[in-house]
Amino acid sequence: MSAGEGPDAELLGRVFLSRVIEPGDEVGGRWVREFGLPEVVRRLRGDGAALPGVSGVRWAGLLARGARAEPERDLAVARAAGARFVPPGHAEWPGQLDDLGDARPLGLWVRGRPSLRMWALRSVAVVGARACTEYGTHVAATLAAGLAERGWVVVSGGAYGIDGAAHRGALAAGGATAAVLASGVDRPYPRGHAALIDRIAEQGLVVGELPPGDHPTPSRFILRNRVIAALTRGTVVVEAACRSGSLATARAAQRLGRYTMGVPGPVTSGLSAGVHELLRGEAVLVTDAAEVVELVGDIGELAPSRTGPVLPRDLLEPAARAVLAALPGDRAAPAGDIALGARTTPDEAIARLYELRALGYVERHGDGWKLTRQAMISVRTGRRPC
Repeated sequence: MSAGEGPDAELLGRVFLSRVIEPGDEVGGRWVREFGLPEVVRRLRGDGAALPGVSGVRWAGLLARGARAEPERDLAVARAAGARFVPPGHAEWPGQLDDLGDARPLGLWVRGRPSLRMWALRSVAVVGARACTEYGTHVAATLAAGLAERGWVVVSGGAYGIDGAAHRGALAAGGATAAVLASGVDRPYPRGHAALIDRIAEQGLVVGELPPGDHPTPSRFILRNRVIAALTRGTVVVEAACRSGSLATARAAQRLGRYTMGVPGPVTSGLSAGVHELLRGEAVLVTDAAEVVELVGDIGELAPSRTGPVLPRDLLEPAARAVLAALPGDRAAPAGDIALGARTTPDEAIARLYELRALGYVERHGDGWKLTRQAMISVRTGRRPC
C-alpha cells in the first residue's frame, strides 16, 4: 500500500489503521490529527521513528499488527460480504461522530443499502440488559415499534435481551433499525442472533469499526457504545443493573450532550436499579415512544397529556356535585340537612336532588333522600349508575 496522496491512498490508509489501532484509541486519533494520515501509516509500516505517547512494548505490538495488515484484502472481503468502508469526510459519514474528538472512529464498515448519514439524522438508541425480564422485552419492543411507526430509526447493539427486542420491535413495525456491532460486520455476534443481524442488514444497517473477521472482546463492547451514543439524538435505557454495559452508552450520551432517557421498573428489581440511578441524575423518565419523540423530535412533536378517566360524576354541574357529596351513604336525610352540608338553600338543594334522581343517583324516601344502591357503587368505583 502506498502512503502517498489521493483518495485511494486515504481510503487504504484508514482501512489499514482500522486493522492496527483499536477502536476509541485517542492516542491513535491524536496521531492522525497532528501528524497526518500518510505519516502515521508510514511509521506504523516500520518506516521511521516511533510515534509519541506509547511505550516501547506497545509500539512493537502496533508494528506487528501493521506488518500483517492487508487493506486491499480487507476491502475485498468486505465487498464479498456486501459491506463498504465509510471514512470521515465521505458523503455518507455522519457528522455527529466528529463530536467524539480523537476517539472518533477511523472509519466505519457498513452493511445495508440505506445511507448511514441520512438514517443517523433521525435516530434513537434503545439499549439495556442482556438478561432482561419479560417486562423489559415487552417495553423495548413496544417502544421501538412506536418509534419506527413515527419515522425514527432504532439503533442498538444487536445483543441478546433488550437490544434484540428493540431491533425486532422496529422490524415488526416495518420500520428502520441499525445494529452497531463490536465485531466485524461480516461476523454476526452473538451467534444466536446471526439470522436477526442478517435480517437487519437486508432491511436496515449493520455497522462496526472493526475490519472483516475481527471478533469482539469485553473492552470492544464498551467502546462500541460510544458510537451508538454519538450516532443518535438520544439514548433510552430500558433495563439495566448497576454494572450494566448499557449504562456506558447512557453516560457517553450525557458527555456528548445527547438526551438520556430511562424507563422505570419495579423498585424491587435489580435489573432496573441502574436505570433508577440514571433517573436520579440527569436522565429523563419516559414510558412510551411519544414521550421519547417529544424530547428528541422537532418543536411541536408533543406527547398527549396524561389524565385519569372521566367519571360520570365529573360531568355534573358543581352545585349538583356538592349536593351529591352531602348525602350520607348509609341512610336517608331531609333536604334541609343536605342543603346545610352542600352550603346552599333548601330550595336549591331540592332542585338538584330531583335532577340527581332523574340521573339515577338518588331516590326519595318519604321526606328524605338517599343514594341509590347503584349510585353508592358508582361513587366508589366511578361507574355510571344504571
